Amino acid sequence: MQNLKNSQQSGLIQHNVTLFSSIQISFIFLICAIMLGLLSQPSIAAHDKVYEITILHTNDFHARFRPISKYDNNCSAKNNAKGKCFGGSARLSSAIEDARSRHSNTILLDGGDQFQGTLFYNLYKGKVAAEMMNMLGYDGMAVGNHEFDDGPETLRMFMDSVDFPVLMANANVDMEPELKDKLQKSTTLYKNNRKIGLIGINTVDTAELSSPGENVIFTDAVAAVQSEVDFLTEAGVNIIILLSHSSYGVDKMIAANTTGVDVIVGGHDNTLLSNVSDRAKGPYPTVVNGTQIVQAYAYGKFLGELSVLFDEAGNVIHASGEPIIIDGSVNENSQIIARLDELEMPINTLKETIVGTVSNPLTGDRAVCRIQECDMGNMIADAMRDAVIDKGYTIALQNSGGIRASLDAGDVTLGEIMTILPFQNTLSTFKVTGEQLLTAIENGVSQVEDVAGRFPQVSGMRYTFDPSKPANGGRVTSIEIDENGSWKPLDLNKTYGMVSNNFIRGGGDGYKVFRSASEIYDFGPDLADVVANYIKANPGYSGYTDNRITQE
Repeated sequence: MQNLKNSQQSGLIQHNVTLFSSIQISFIFLICAIMLGLLSQPSIAAHDKVYEITILHTNDFHARFRPISKYDNNCSAKNNAKGKCFGGSARLSSAIEDARSRHSNTILLDGGDQFQGTLFYNLYKGKVAAEMMNMLGYDGMAVGNHEFDDGPETLRMFMDSVDFPVLMANANVDMEPELKDKLQKSTTLYKNNRKIGLIGINTVDTAELSSPGENVIFTDAVAAVQSEVDFLTEAGVNIIILLSHSSYGVDKMIAANTTGVDVIVGGHDNTLLSNVSDRAKGPYPTVVNGTQIVQAYAYGKFLGELSVLFDEAGNVIHASGEPIIIDGSVNENSQIIARLDELEMPINTLKETIVGTVSNPLTGDRAVCRIQECDMGNMIADAMRDAVIDKGYTIALQNSGGIRASLDAGDVTLGEIMTILPFQNTLSTFKVTGEQLLTAIENGVSQVEDVAGRFPQVSGMRYTFDPSKPANGGRVTSIEIDENGSWKPLDLNKTYGMVSNNFIRGGGDGYKVFRSASEIYDFGPDLADVVANYIKANPGYSGYTDNRITQE
């Protein structure tokens, strides 16, 4: 019995030794495998050859040097003091300074469209943008389409004033004297003893969206990018960042059809990329063909922050980050506030500038414009339509909630127009089907009994509605479209070109159907500027109504 017991114990000991040896050997193999895996990536194993850089970025700032509201329009000093505002150069400066303190190697880039959007631009053109960007320490910028709004001359003055390269590769500027030998396609920077290649491109339809003139010839983006990548690569640059003012969709297309671009800092369509926001259109970064694509919405509301780890050959080992929201928790730089206060003083004088005259008072009273056709609504909608009809957008819609004041007869100042239209909304053009337009007008009259701001003032169309019928259930009894001077019934299957403001096109006031529109461009001129130009072009304008909106 004792021998059997000893034998069992001996077997157990042997089993345990064998088991321990097996575990030990497996562990050794695991460690070896891990080490071999690491050694297969020499850039990680050899720490001195790893290169990390944090890309801070903005896009589509549009002269929003002062803080904005959650709706992207003016934010009062009172609300700013309460912490209800976002962005502004003073907060952005603090956020950039904080990011630089958290990362040892940073680069600050912009995806274009610093110009246009507030009276700072109207008065100073690109001068304030240049001053603020120099103060914040930008390292590079793409040319946006709005940088051409006042022609190549204004862009050239801006470029002469900034301390960083402004880039555009997909255009031939050899015939434009203001830009020839000045506007670069790409450049090389040195950051922490490493070469960084920057390339810039602009949206190919800039000639239609802005005023670059006939001497600037835009070219294919993919070919332009690949050409500059090849040029930089031959020069020994293996980390390449593309500054692309072309839209999220185009950026993904470029990434899929080029080689050698490591990161794309985007712009143009105000896309928020994020890993945490339910409003994001994609992850941050979005990876296509090994290229890291980022964008940070617009108006300085976010500061993009992407940290990228490269190996010695310039391959991306890892990339991560998230846009930082520039809200009331970010302190404002007092030096920048003081400078903006100084710059803003002449703007108050600008508001007194007479833009034209009207021969009769125009009513913007909410008690009128939110339940029926009003002469102020007609003027605004007509002005919107007039601005884009030559491009095929023939139907205009303005929400009455965006109309905030009436207008007396006589001289009209820019300040009065801004009081009527205070929200810094921009002109939006898009295409819709007749069915989508019907849905939109149904929404517009769905709360007429509540005197709601969604009530639609229109141009290029007329409609009749019956408020006794259910909301969004057939209140609209007829819609007719002006087609070359003849009224035609709405065709539910036909596609129509429309113009509205960016708030409505983005789904504001219940117009969610417009989010599914096609050929969208939300970033036209400020609506107040459009109306001011219309009054100027029609001296002695007399308001009117013409039964374009009727009620059964």
